[in-house]
Amino acid sequence: MKRSEVAPGDSVHPGDPVIVDRYTTAARINHWITATSLVLLALSGLALFHPSLFFLTGLFGGGSTTRMIHPWIGVVLFFGFLGLFLRFWKLNLWERTDNVWLGRLRDVLTGHDENLPEVGKYNAGQKLVFWSMSLLIIVMITSGVVIWEQYFSEYFTIEQKRIAILIHAISAIVAICVWIVHVYAAIWVRGTISAMTRGRVTGGWAWRHHRRWLKELVTGRP
Repeated sequence: MKRSEVAPGDSVHPGDPVIVDRYTTAARINHWITATSLVLLALSGLALFHPSLFFLTGLFGGGSTTRMIHPWIGVVLFFGFLGLFLRFWKLNLWERTDNVWLGRLRDVLTGHDENLPEVGKYNAGQKLVFWSMSLLIIVMITSGVVIWEQYFSEYFTIEQKRIAILIHAISAIVAICVWIVHVYAAIWVRGTISAMTRGRVTGGWAWRHHRRWLKELVTGRP
């Protein structure tokens, strides 16, 4: 039995052009809270990462303030992404067609969508971003707790903290890279950003980029 690609709130509105609801208001708010906290976390983390980037602490009121609020922003990121995870994890489960999509990445980049398999609500690239961020955020929050001196200093040894700092820094750098790819892809595929700001896309956009999702919305059958 095929898995449904439709999330609560997805619907089609006939007209000229056809309009498709892709994200609910709650999902969009959840997304932008997560995105904002990730950007703030990256800026405050980079400010503490190297002396040459210390000037970034000016965005947060100075070094001591930056050090104080950085872990709390991490807590907001964790729970914000947890909300997204609970909403969308089933729609991001890997499928056999995702391997085909990745194998034809050149067609994706050159815009030859006719050579690609029909995609559900998320393509393989979006799924990779989703699962990468899921893993990285778990690693960052776990290692962050180990080095959060104010509340957890007595529970971990110096050696554990040193290892946690290294893991935290590496995972943060990888997360920033994944975020850059995510933003670039959203800009590259026209209509993607408006989908997450307005919650809607045109039928033509859905047909071109997420045809299997649109078909299920129209027919009511996975």
